[in-house]
Amino acid sequence: MQKPSLPKGTRDFGTLQMGRRNFILDTIKETFQLFGYQQIETPAMENLSTLTGKYGDEGDQLLFKILNSGDFAKDVTEEDLKNGSSAILPKVSEKGLRYDLTVPFARYVVMNRNELVFPFKRYQIQPVWRADRPQKGRYREFYQCDADVVGTDSLVCEAEIILMIRRVFAKLGLKSYSIKLNNRKILTGIAEAIGEAGKEGPLCVAIDKLDKIGWEKVKEELSQRGFGAESVQKLVPLVNLEDGLAEKLDFLRKFLKSSETGLKGIQEIEEAIGVLKQMGEDLSHVDFDVLLARGLSYYTGAIFEVKVHGVSIGSVSGGGRYDDLTGVFGLPGVSGVGFSFGVDRIYDVLDELGLFPEESLQGTRLLLAYFDQKGFDYALSILGKFRAAGIKAEIYPDPSKLKKQLEYASKKEIPFVGICGDAEISSNTLAVKNLKTGDQQAFTIDEALQTLV
Repeated sequence: MQKPSLPKGTRDFGTLQMGRRNFILDTIKETFQLFGYQQIETPAMENLSTLTGKYGDEGDQLLFKILNSGDFAKDVTEEDLKNGSSAILPKVSEKGLRYDLTVPFARYVVMNRNELVFPFKRYQIQPVWRADRPQKGRYREFYQCDADVVGTDSLVCEAEIILMIRRVFAKLGLKSYSIKLNNRKILTGIAEAIGEAGKEGPLCVAIDKLDKIGWEKVKEELSQRGFGAESVQKLVPLVNLEDGLAEKLDFLRKFLKSSETGLKGIQEIEEAIGVLKQMGEDLSHVDFDVLLARGLSYYTGAIFEVKVHGVSIGSVSGGGRYDDLTGVFGLPGVSGVGFSFGVDRIYDVLDELGLFPEESLQGTRLLLAYFDQKGFDYALSILGKFRAAGIKAEIYPDPSKLKKQLEYASKKEIPFVGICGDAEISSNTLAVKNLKTGDQQAFTIDEALQTLV
């Protein structure tokens, strides 16, 4: 007999977990809708031509490829086998599971551009897959909750991302966290300022690991990527930069004085902050991190990353601006900005901090129980009234002793049991038992509806 198992990096979710997950998802969805975002969905699989080349070399390696149906290896030659996977892959796989929701969204925008109203604000809540090494807080299958707006360069969008993050976290009860903010133009300017113009890509990939592996290891990686020792040394003041927002901006203006692109990045940061102030908002939880990189290669402007303090989980949200992601699909010049909540990581954070409210787990509120067939028939006749009033109610489906029905309610944490006996049937009432206190009281059906609603 085969022992059942799950692929590494995937999980089942029971009723307890789903109640908690829906608490998170509903909070995020409500916030997205409050800010004018509309929901779409895209297929789990995309053509590999859609996915490859959008996430950088490391991202491409983490794509799950899907073998072609039928005899998938029929076109593979001996020469292909000698040349390795790069020659074999195009002949055995044409599709892959989506790596994120942003690239499929860009593909969607291009394919539906004549029907969309721009600026187009969309949100999307679906699973994504990455062939990563599973570890705490990192899964091979996980949900993302994306919100993106395309068709505008306005920095109001960046400011509103900060507001959406703060609103969701407030609703979830998270109080100690940082919204790390930077701009890829600043990183381009840093590459120019240290004498490594054009190398912002490998610079970002390396310094994106700063929190994980530390500065010494990042220095080694930069060296391996062809950065000179003198250039790497010029980064040290940035690594050690700990002053406030105004001081960091002043330092950067001097550090990037020779880089027009870098100065443009500083200007965009200041404009986004200015929009927040015009909206009557402060900068609470916002942390300007001059070395925040975000490894994805399609970012061109503002970038975000959110970390909760005092937990063992890494970032729980991130995103940024991309000026021409739709260009690779034949629609150039459509700027967009967006971000994603990592539901699975947020779940782990709330679980670690004990922040899930009890009401997020509420299931059935009332179980109708009975002694005999007559009681069963009476329970059936009134069950619909409770559901019509919005009360989550169910009936024990099999003839059983009342004790077994009460045990069922207790195990499912149903707070109330409505007992349908001869006295209740004759008087058209319901004996409602509170399982938490043990109290029992007779109500008319209308009174029971008002009490339990």
